[in-house]
Amino acid sequence: MKTTPFTDLHIALGAKMHEFAGYHMPIEYSGIIDEHLTVVNAVGVFDVSHMGEFWVKGPQALPFLQKITSNDASRLQPGKAQYSCFVNERGGIVDDLIVYQYEAEKYLLVVNAANIEKDWEWCHRHNSMGAQLENASGHMAQLAVQGPRATETLQKLTAADLSSIPYYSFVTARFAGVEEVIVSNTGYTGAGGFELYFYPEEGRKIWDALFEAGAVYGIKPIGLGARDTLRLEMGFCLYGNDLDDTTTPLQAGLGWITRFTDNKPFIGREILEREKAGGVSRKLCCFELTEKGVPRQGYEILNSEEEPIGRVTSGTLSPVLKTGIGMGYLKPAYATPGTAIFISIRNRKLKAVVVKPPFRKY
Repeated sequence: MKTTPFTDLHIALGAKMHEFAGYHMPIEYSGIIDEHLTVVNAVGVFDVSHMGEFWVKGPQALPFLQKITSNDASRLQPGKAQYSCFVNERGGIVDDLIVYQYEAEKYLLVVNAANIEKDWEWCHRHNSMGAQLENASGHMAQLAVQGPRATETLQKLTAADLSSIPYYSFVTARFAGVEEVIVSNTGYTGAGGFELYFYPEEGRKIWDALFEAGAVYGIKPIGLGARDTLRLEMGFCLYGNDLDDTTTPLQAGLGWITRFTDNKPFIGREILEREKAGGVSRKLCCFELTEKGVPRQGYEILNSEEEPIGRVTSGTLSPVLKTGIGMGYLKPAYATPGTAIFISIRNRKLKAVVVKPPFRKY
């Protein structure tokens, strides 16, 4: 299995390790619930160095991004980022990603770890205009510092004014004595915080500085288990569960990152325009159990007549709400918040209700 600059440290700290996207990754340290609540109430650090990073450079960088991503990259400017996705010729999602504009003709794409090779091949295959592409995945490490005390923790380590960085914006600054660290006001927990990008050899220095600065706030290392429950409480999609090559961004509720403007001849556009005009055949919905139980991926979703109307794509017991929550694709007739549905769990039909995300509200 592949490792990150922090793998030996995770093992030394007693983390439960498991393979994820080909990497030896920490699933939990003190327990998923404890780690989840640490991020919700204080501050936690995630090793997300397994994520992929591609540079797109040169005069053809923007035309390339306009072709290959669903969002309108022309709206970006240096220091800004946007959520987007790659769409295939059938309208399905190849991957979801974040696009950063680093300079006038230089962009950084951050893609899911499990899709690095697939995405890299996809970008190369569709680079008909000759943009300069560089796969920097093996030369960049990443930590996500998340929670309501994240800004206070990080501010001790940089002269950059973190409070002046808007959501989905970033700066490149000296951080913990390390030059050229990307400090990005992004994250996938809903608890606020920043993501740090840096060279792998600087990893331990930055890790140690973070835990010293955050000690007063009860900072803890957080595994991928809590990362999953945190994103689910916010109703955020996970590729491979809620998104894949057969689900369209419109079905997934991602119409807001799907731009049909004149300067956007992106792959799959015609299919999605027809789907938008005719209406989707299914919608990704959030639901909450009203009976005791835990929904899991693959469980069948039923209507009151016990007819199948969908399947659970993600599910868990919410550490904050203490109830079962989940997501799944439903027929549009059942997608309205407040609609009663049933989740089939071990031959039991448990009552649930469709709700509007997020589950966890501040």
